[in-house]
Amino acid sequence: MGIKQNIEQDLRLSMKAKDQLRLTALRMALAAIKNREIDARAELGEDALIKLILTLIKQRQESIELYSKGGRADLVQKEEAEIAFLKAYLPTMLSEAEIEAYVSEAIAATGATSAKDMGNVMKALIPKLQGKADNKLVSEIVRRKLA
Repeated sequence: MGIKQNIEQDLRLSMKAKDQLRLTALRMALAAIKNREIDARAELGEDALIKLILTLIKQRQESIELYSKGGRADLVQKEEAEIAFLKAYLPTMLSEAEIEAYVSEAIAATGATSAKDMGNVMKALIPKLQGKADNKLVSEIVRRKLA
């Protein structure tokens, strides 16, 4: 079963369980998916859905940062709960050691020797690690290995 179908099924279960917080998060996710499908005029594939969910999580993290500065602990908790619900639909993320192995392989494949070659290494890594690792972490590891 695909990500979208899982979200739809969990939405129905949340309605029956009257889990308002989860229901709100799943409705928001489905609305974002449908909007993206309307824009694309086609069904989204699993890779596009993963990318969209990662975007939604990133938006929540930015909101948490702002709410924390504003002293709104109640909204911080709400956003953190939504992130937890959304992360359930992502594939398991790679550990830092696994990412380092991919980075070493990409550096060898591209023949990178200095920080100037970071762009080429990232171009080789992004398609392989899309949805499996945070690009910011990947970038940090590449920078560290090329330094």
